[in-house]
Amino acid sequence: MKLSTRARRLKPSATLTITAKAKELKSQGVDVIGFGAGEPDFDSPEHVKEEAIKAIREGLTKYTAVGGIDELKDSIIGRLREDHGLEYERSEIIVSIGAKHSLYNLIQVLVDSGDEVIVPAPYWVSYPEQITLAEGTPVILETSEENGFKIDPNELKKHINSSTKALILNYPSNPTGATYNEEELRAIVQVAMDAGIVIISDEIYEKILYNGLKHTPVAALGEDIKKSTILVNGVSKTYSMTGWRIGYAAGDKEVISAMSKLQGQSTSNPTSIAQWAAIAAFSGPHDEIVRRTGEFEERKNYIVERLNRIPGISCFSPQGAFYVFPNVSGYYGKEYDGKMIKDSLDFTEYILVEAKVAVVPGVAFGSDDHVRISYATSMDDIVKGMDRMEEALGRL
Repeated sequence: MKLSTRARRLKPSATLTITAKAKELKSQGVDVIGFGAGEPDFDSPEHVKEEAIKAIREGLTKYTAVGGIDELKDSIIGRLREDHGLEYERSEIIVSIGAKHSLYNLIQVLVDSGDEVIVPAPYWVSYPEQITLAEGTPVILETSEENGFKIDPNELKKHINSSTKALILNYPSNPTGATYNEEELRAIVQVAMDAGIVIISDEIYEKILYNGLKHTPVAALGEDIKKSTILVNGVSKTYSMTGWRIGYAAGDKEVISAMSKLQGQSTSNPTSIAQWAAIAAFSGPHDEIVRRTGEFEERKNYIVERLNRIPGISCFSPQGAFYVFPNVSGYYGKEYDGKMIKDSLDFTEYILVEAKVAVVPGVAFGSDDHVRISYATSMDDIVKGMDRMEEALGRL
């Protein structure tokens, strides 16, 4: 049976592949430290779980409106108003099956064949694939470690042409942990506004920030900017609810309506029970989020210090999210067992085989000199994993 051209072009998610490989080895009794998963190791909040149980007991288990129940939309609207002073109507909100689903639907309704979408690199692995699925062209805008993995507005200008439809912003960033202050953000957004392109702002890690930094949504920079911006967020990272699969998009009602039509013909509504649980997340206490972010920051400080102590590795200190993106190219050209480490894939294989540590190759994020390490795991595992990596790399 012949697959479509679209299906043959698709690449598997590197992060999910590495996580599955680590789990497979663990099931075989191999003691693997997994640094691949992009999800918090903390449990979902108790009041969230209780709300889901309550929903089941009350029979709230039927189909809902395709784009989410009004109660959840109101909860999202309230959160955006309280946190950022942003005002949205129900018609400007859609709830989808995770932020990834929101992004997929958004790109499908925005991008035509021949349209270009600017994707700053390093990038989250699914952006280019989702654009390609919509028959658009991902245009990669390189950033550098020396510049804090941030977009240079002048470089952004050079990448815009008559075919440019949108710019994707993801901050704090997966995989680098870089983010923007308001001044930096305004300079970038002004370039996009001058060119008349859409801004897709993926702010899923907005609550996980360090050193007292404050998150500024693109949509909060002005009413005209808000009209040109689709904000994407969800419950997965902030509330440790990855498996509940609730994300949302907020923006122009015509775009949101088109996303709802697409969702109605593909997945229909997000899980009813998870929607009620998400209301509890958005409207409940946030003390635990602050505490967990503090714990992430402790882990981040430790792992950055350990990595920068290893000869041949340099590691940027992230400002948010829960990943480090160390440069490991100092080990390229080294040999073991008759094999040469030529790139991030070879480095990843060496670390998995020789140190029993699973990391994600940077090539999947658009930077082959790096690997991504998630510190959304226990400090015990982080210490053990760093010890193993240091020892294995010391043998090269």
